[in-house]
Amino acid sequence: MSTPKSPLPTHNSPPSSPNHSPPPPSRPRRLPPWKGAKLIPLAISIAIGLIFRFAVPKPHKVTTNAWQLLAIFLATISGLVLGPLPVGAWAFLCLTVTVVTKTLTFAAAFAAFTNEVIWLIVVSFFFSRGFIKTGLGDRIALCFVSWLGKNTLGLSYGLALSEAAISPAIPSTTARAGGIFLPIIKSLAVTADSHPKNDSSRKLGAYLIQSQLQCSSSSSALFLTAAAQNLLCVKLAEGLGVQVSSKWLTWLKASCIPAVISLLVTPVVLYKIFPPEMKDTPDAPLMARRRLQQMGPMKSDEWVMTIVMLVTVGLWIAGEAIGLASVITAMLGLALLLTFGILDWNDCLSEKSAWDTLAWFGVLIGMASQLTTLGVVAWMSNAVGNYLESLSLHWFGAFCILQAAYFFIHYLFASQTGHVAALYSAFLAMCLAAKVPGLFAALALGYNTNLFGGLTHYSSGQAAVYYGAGYVELRDVFKLGIIIAIMNIVIWAVAGAGWWKVLGLY
Repeated sequence: MSTPKSPLPTHNSPPSSPNHSPPPPSRPRRLPPWKGAKLIPLAISIAIGLIFRFAVPKPHKVTTNAWQLLAIFLATISGLVLGPLPVGAWAFLCLTVTVVTKTLTFAAAFAAFTNEVIWLIVVSFFFSRGFIKTGLGDRIALCFVSWLGKNTLGLSYGLALSEAAISPAIPSTTARAGGIFLPIIKSLAVTADSHPKNDSSRKLGAYLIQSQLQCSSSSSALFLTAAAQNLLCVKLAEGLGVQVSSKWLTWLKASCIPAVISLLVTPVVLYKIFPPEMKDTPDAPLMARRRLQQMGPMKSDEWVMTIVMLVTVGLWIAGEAIGLASVITAMLGLALLLTFGILDWNDCLSEKSAWDTLAWFGVLIGMASQLTTLGVVAWMSNAVGNYLESLSLHWFGAFCILQAAYFFIHYLFASQTGHVAALYSAFLAMCLAAKVPGLFAALALGYNTNLFGGLTHYSSGQAAVYYGAGYVELRDVFKLGIIIAIMNIVIWAVAGAGWWKVLGLY
């Protein structure tokens, strides 16, 4: 016997419940949120390139291809400043444009990815991870704090000197800041009841943060291998015919006097103009010793890390004498760390900043190199050199103008390495055209690249790391940044110029 089926409601069927209300009128469907590039920065960056390419008259000495590459390069730099996409993505997009428009061949566009300096920088990121992973960096910093940290000024010196001590083996100021020193400073500040984003920040944390940021500029300038941009400066200088013999030692000999003076003066100056409320820190050495006791004696991984880095730095110093390139030394050091298990391959794969740097750095270096090859840099430098000559300036006057311009234009950049890739070759070429001694100009530009790292909260990776801790207000960042920048310029102009005269650099 079949069960009777209930009739299915039709479209016009009355509602089954007297309380059932008709469906609300349909609303227009909203478009999904845009997840791509930021449209306004994207439009501005593209417009800059197009206007330069089609609206600015091309000099007859420059080929169409070279002029087109310069337009793309300007759009690339604009994008790095405005940020329509993450740095690596924007660089890849612009590189693609150079190939699609046949401005560069595929081989020429990607030639810079075999540049040894880029790979040296990538390997340097892995060394930084080794210091952080083994705890060796923390141990060294805590030792300095336990020795010098009885008062606030001594504490700042302990942190600054410990960074200078490990900087030649960790060629990333950002890694030193985020991986080692910021956690220690935050721990010291919290112990002193100094907290971010409130009135207690000025008690201790704000001073230590700002002192460490400004001192890191001098630490980075002191050693060739203390910052990635130093290695790039030397490589670009050699591309313009400026030969640097015994690179590591030459860099150190020229930097040691002004960099050490800046390093020693900076904490005192900040102590006067940005004083901490807490003058004595008797608990800091106790905290450092307590943490050292918790860490226990040096472990085997720390000993291996120490020995490998001493050997690596030694080979960097003596590399030219024995015919061993810096990148090969770095590869050897990394191979030893992998062999002894200090790092594993997953550590290298997870170091996103290293691979990101490889991507966007390779693009910028490739474009800059091609602009030199196509004669654009020579044309620009000759034009500026002729103008400066028409002003009847001595080469030293031209040098001062170009150095000041190179320094303060960094307000437009959010990366020291990006600044070097974009402008170093052009400014060095202009110095050479103005008859400035080559090695003198190359080193001065390289040191300046480090000294403007504390100008703003976005002027370098370490500046962003320290500002992100929340201890220093934005107005103080800009005020202290320009004061210390001017102080460093005076120190390097007086002590540096006198010392370089003794060394025979000019």
